[in-house]
Amino acid sequence: MPIQIPKSLRLEHQELHHFLAAARQEPGELGDAARRVARLLEPHFRKEEAFALPPLALLVRLVRGELDPAMSEILPRSEWLKDNLPTLMAEHVDITRALQELLEAARTAQRIDYVEFAEKLINHARMEEEVMYPAAILVGEYLRLRLAQREGLAT
Repeated sequence: MPIQIPKSLRLEHQELHHFLAAARQEPGELGDAARRVARLLEPHFRKEEAFALPPLALLVRLVRGELDPAMSEILPRSEWLKDNLPTLMAEHVDITRALQELLEAARTAQRIDYVEFAEKLINHARMEEEVMYPAAILVGEYLRLRLAQREGLAT
C-alpha cells in the first residue's frame, strides 16, 4: 500500500510549482528574484514531498483508530524528517529571505500577483514549521508506539 501525499497538500505544492515556473520567465529584477526563490524552493520541495508530507496521509486513518502493520513503511520518512528538521528550518530562513526580496521587487513593479504569491508562500513555510512538520513527526512516533504495543499484545 503506497502512501500518497494528501491531495490537498499535493495540489497546493503543484500550484506553487506552476506559479514559480511562470515567474521564471519574468524579465528584470522581478524575474531575478523569482528565479532565486525557485532555486532554493525546488530542492526543498523535493525533500518535503519525499519525507515530510507522506506521513500526513495517515492522520485521518490513525484518528479513526485504524492500525495496519503496512503503515510502518512511513517510519523511515518521519524519522528522516525528525533527524533533518534543523536543515529544513534553516532552508526556510533562506527561502523566506529570498521571498522578502521577491516581495520588494513585486511591490516596486506593482505586481499584486507576485506580492500575494510571496505572502502566501511565507505563510506556507510558517504553517509547515508550526503544524505540518510536527504533525508528520508525531505520526511516526505514534505509529511506532502503537505498533510496538500491538506486537507486545500478539506475543
